Amino acid sequence: MAEPLTLEETDCSRPYGEDPDGLPCLMAQTSRGHRVLLASLLAEIDLYPGQDRALFTLWENGPQSQNALARLIGIDVSTMTKTLQRLERSGFISRSPSPSNRRISIVSTTPKGDALRPELYRIQEELHRRLTDGLTPDQVETLTSLLAVIRNNVCREAGACPT
Repeated sequence: MAEPLTLEETDCSRPYGEDPDGLPCLMAQTSRGHRVLLASLLAEIDLYPGQDRALFTLWENGPQSQNALARLIGIDVSTMTKTLQRLERSGFISRSPSPSNRRISIVSTTPKGDALRPELYRIQEELHRRLTDGLTPDQVETLTSLLAVIRNNVCREAGACPT
C-alpha cells in the first residue's frame, strides 16, 4: 500500500505568497489533511482511498455497471477500473457479464465486501469525531452550512460540482 501524505506535507508554503491563515490555504490544508486522515483510517481495514466510496455506492444503489458506478461516484472510468481491480483482488466485489449486453460487467459486493459495512460506518463516525473535535454541535452546524455555501460557489464557478 502506498504511503499516505503526512500532515507536514500539507502545509502551504510562503514562497508562493499564500497567507497560511487565508481561506484558500486553509481550504487546501483541510482537504489534504482530510485525505491523509481518511487514508490512515481506511488502511486499518486494508482499503485504499476511493474503495470506500465504491462500496458505499454499491450498497446504496445495488449492482451497477462499471461506467454507471464511475458516474455515480463522479470519477473517470480508468480510475474506477483500478479501484474495482483492487476490490476484486481482495474479494470485496465481483464482476459478471450483464445479461442484456455481455460486453458490460455488472459490479456487485460479495459477502466479504458486505461484512465491511459496519467497519466503514465506524470509520465514518470516527472521521466525523476527529474532524469536529473541539467544536460544539452549533459550531458544527454553522461550519457545515458555511462549507455548503462555499461548495456551491465552487460548483457554480467551475461549471461542475467536485465530488
